[in-house]
Amino acid sequence: MEDWKDKDVVTWGIMLVNIVYFLYLDLTGSSENVAFMLKHGAMFVPAVLDGEYYRLLTAVFMHFGIRHLVNNMLILFIFGSFMEKAMGKRRYLLFYLSCGIGVNLVQVGWYFWEKSMGIEEAIVSAGASGAIFGIAGGLFYIILMNRGQLETLKTHQMVLMIIISLYLGFRSAETNNLAHIAGVVVGFILAILIYRKPRHPKIANIG
Repeated sequence: MEDWKDKDVVTWGIMLVNIVYFLYLDLTGSSENVAFMLKHGAMFVPAVLDGEYYRLLTAVFMHFGIRHLVNNMLILFIFGSFMEKAMGKRRYLLFYLSCGIGVNLVQVGWYFWEKSMGIEEAIVSAGASGAIFGIAGGLFYIILMNRGQLETLKTHQMVLMIIISLYLGFRSAETNNLAHIAGVVVGFILAILIYRKPRHPKIANIG
């Protein structure tokens, strides 16, 4: 039997939590109902400032509708596998959760900036895309640190995937583009702090 350490158990675990929570939401209400999602932990800056800090994390595991969930899980399955192998399970889990929370904290900061500019706007948001874009940003850093290649991923491929993903987001009015851009930046910075390039063992000269 294949050792569990060689399997992407953290990525699969994160996907499972997302799917189970989505099923719970859809069976008890509607994942496409904004008021219902807000009640069950979606990100809403005024609520966070009111002391509901759990939203910084719960929103990362919530999705508006099946299409939103499926799209994010497919990308997570691809990117997460590379990141889990590169970082190791514990560091990867810490990285993923930190990306999700970090992106939501950026949204809090953006809310204050808009308010200082006289813009009173707060949206209800949810989804794993901020953390997933964090993985993309982190992978970009890791690839750079490994001379432009990580397994089958190369620098230009990663850059192209990030650009295309951001572009597709800007084409949709319902997409939280701030979370996507923040995800790439937060992920890159966190990868600098968390990633440790593996040391290759020295080969002894015998004889």
